[in-house]
Amino acid sequence: MAKLSVVVITLNEASNIDAALKSVSWADEIVVVDSGSTDGTVKRAQCHTDRVIHRSWTGYGAQKDYATQLAHNDWVLSLDADERISRDLADEIQALLAGQPSCQGYRLPRVTHYLDRWIRTTDWYPDFQLRLYDRRVSSWSRVAVHESVHVSGQVGQLRNEIHHHAYPDLSSHLATIDRYTTLAANQWFNEGRRTGPINLVLHPAAAFLRNYLLRLGCLQGVPGLVVSLMNTYYVFLKHAKLWEQTKQR
Repeated sequence: MAKLSVVVITLNEASNIDAALKSVSWADEIVVVDSGSTDGTVKRAQCHTDRVIHRSWTGYGAQKDYATQLAHNDWVLSLDADERISRDLADEIQALLAGQPSCQGYRLPRVTHYLDRWIRTTDWYPDFQLRLYDRRVSSWSRVAVHESVHVSGQVGQLRNEIHHHAYPDLSSHLATIDRYTTLAANQWFNEGRRTGPINLVLHPAAAFLRNYLLRLGCLQGVPGLVVSLMNTYYVFLKHAKLWEQTKQR
């Protein structure tokens, strides 16, 4: 059976880290790379693993690559602190590694718990994440936000879900949108992309129709409507911040 290392990057995740690491207690190794937490994250992580390492922040992809390089095993599962590996997914991963994996990486479906329910509609589901990979043929991208791992070889797909607990309330969701849209707009600007009034209207409108109607957010009541509107706001704010940068420079 191939051994598995789980890698997690953290910054002030004391409210999440215990549940995240408990969900992967079955793994052969857990590596946590912390970038300067001040809320007790490190002490909590040390209750689950003796491999808790400090590294100053260098970006999402760079931190995850560093954590991957520290792993002792070739097969790596990358987990965010606000995620949990479901029992069914743990069993599926263990069964896969007990044999001879036919691919070099695997995408895992992710479902988000939001406003007291699992959101299985909108752009949020199934939110496939390539998180299980052979580190010998893999590396993380260096984009400012929404980083991903690139695998040289075949990529397969597992059936069972990662459980995502991203936002405890609407305020934290809005704060994340504000932070991520700034990063995304900066990246777009540096890539030479520009926007204008038409994009400010059409792209958000298309996002709402896709989320609420085509991807059936309308079937999940008020939570489905809120997610659809938040996703629409994300698209609008990203374009608005790009437009603002264009005018300022």
